[in-house]
Amino acid sequence: MSDQTHGTHTHAHGSEPDDFAVQIADSVESFVLAVTEVAKGDEPGSAVSLLLLEVSQLLLAGGRLGAIEDVVPEDRFEPDAGPEPDGVELRERLAELLAPIDVYHEVFDPYEPPTRPNAFRISDDLAGVVSELQHGLTHYREGRVSEALWWWQFSYLSNWGSTCSAVLRALQSLIAHVRLDSPLGAAEDGADTDDDGLTDEQLEQQAGDLMAAELGL
Repeated sequence: MSDQTHGTHTHAHGSEPDDFAVQIADSVESFVLAVTEVAKGDEPGSAVSLLLLEVSQLLLAGGRLGAIEDVVPEDRFEPDAGPEPDGVELRERLAELLAPIDVYHEVFDPYEPPTRPNAFRISDDLAGVVSELQHGLTHYREGRVSEALWWWQFSYLSNWGSTCSAVLRALQSLIAHVRLDSPLGAAEDGADTDDDGLTDEQLEQQAGDLMAAELGL
């Protein structure tokens, strides 16, 4: 097993990033750019498929971060990365693009006692993940490689890993429903469906039509 999958990962400030750091940074930047492009809405017919691919690829990078032992940053305290992007515009664009299928249901922790699934939004989740990844990119671009890796690893384990896993299941489920000709289930009473005045049946029909058009069915 290579030293990328065991041992404490360290990196001196100002030194050239090693292959592992470069590959993780490339994956992170590719995801951020891709989601930003999808959110522009120029190709709505391929949005779900593209997001499925991008989230899958990001989770591969996350898995690599989770497989190594704790990254140890050079500085004891995290340096100021500057103002954080609020992600409002990205969130709003994604919400508009994915409106019929934005809300999904997920159980947060599979190892906790069974609880009622909660409603989440793909747009909220993806915008939040992009914001977290950009925080690490700021460190990376300013030469704080160990700080960037530490942040990406910590935030993967604490938040965006589970968030992306949930989004991936939602996107995969959409495609499976269409490919297997299985109607989408109706939302539970009181579930968040954007309160747009549409019935559950109309929302299901919109989601099905969107995916069918995208897949050329």
